[in-house]
Amino acid sequence: MDLNRVTIIGRLTRDPELRNLPSGKSVCTMSIATGRTWTDAAGQKQQQSEFHNIVLWGKLGEIANQYLRKGRQVYLEGRLQTRDWVGKDSVKRYRTEIVADNMIMLGGNPNTSSSGAPASSVPTYEPVVGAPAEVVEEEIKVEDIPF
Repeated sequence: MDLNRVTIIGRLTRDPELRNLPSGKSVCTMSIATGRTWTDAAGQKQQQSEFHNIVLWGKLGEIANQYLRKGRQVYLEGRLQTRDWVGKDSVKRYRTEIVADNMIMLGGNPNTSSSGAPASSVPTYEPVVGAPAEVVEEEIKVEDIPF
């Protein structure tokens, strides 16, 4: 049995980009940064960031493009996929991406004023599993995720 499953929580490094293919299907691409912190053998605090290329298809991609912006925290589930192509310089290139099939927007609404009043009608927390879902009123904390 094989398993190709990815789960990450990170922040967008740029706004999502939505394109429509000639077939009519929409695809959204974005980049997510995840970080880790540890103490090395010398007792010094170390930090490392990883950057992940994300692909979202169809309605999920349209929702990400509508609600997500650079800096927004998001939970993603999906699978790893590597594609290859030959560039204009005749060199074969590779790109490994996370093809997401589940998304939960985290970190609150970035469109909130300093007084805490919403600046727009964007839901603060909205779980999305391939299509729009009900708005969840309670706050989702990283500590509550069961893994």
